[in-house]
Amino acid sequence: MRVVLAEDLFLLRDGLVRMLEAYDFEIAAAVESGPELTRALAELAPDVAVVDVRLPPSHTDEGLQCALQARRERPGLPVLVLSQHVEQLYARELLADGAGGVGYLLKDRVMNADQFIDAVRRVAAGGTAMDPEVIAKLLNARPAKDPLERLTPREREVLELMAQGRSNAYIGQKLFLSESAVGKHTASIFGKLDLPPSDDDNRRVLAVLAHLRTETS
Repeated sequence: MRVVLAEDLFLLRDGLVRMLEAYDFEIAAAVESGPELTRALAELAPDVAVVDVRLPPSHTDEGLQCALQARRERPGLPVLVLSQHVEQLYARELLADGAGGVGYLLKDRVMNADQFIDAVRRVAAGGTAMDPEVIAKLLNARPAKDPLERLTPREREVLELMAQGRSNAYIGQKLFLSESAVGKHTASIFGKLDLPPSDDDNRRVLAVLAHLRTETS
């Protein structure tokens, strides 16, 4: 699996390269600036891009903007964003096109290699990997009246885990529920949010996240 990595801090970039290579990823390019990232994504067509939000020369949102432009040119390009902070605008923009393969991780909350590698693989496969803090902020920064107010506390818990890309089996284990009970909660969530249910977990999660994005715009 070929990865384009964008991180401006040398030690972190080198560490990520070594970690990915240890798990049999091929590093197509490891770059440190926005222009380099733009060229790498256009020329190398990686299986997944792992991108720091803030890159030179602007040190604002250049990394994300390069990734978003690449997704416009190559719809569905899997992108895993790394950031120090929860930026609602960034998360909404990333989810705006509704295409698969998106993730948003907070650097200081990635606790081990397995967690990070699982996120990269999930995004590369067309799934989602959203940090719970990002999801919580999207859920909480909504208008006072919207369909999310219809959800019960348990449905909110299920929704947050769905938005991380988790399967019904995983959600059941996490919340000490049977898989059939999770299925009922999921069906109820879709009904309350006016979203059609789907057997495709990735499309299901993306639909929910797209809905959250719309509600927090």
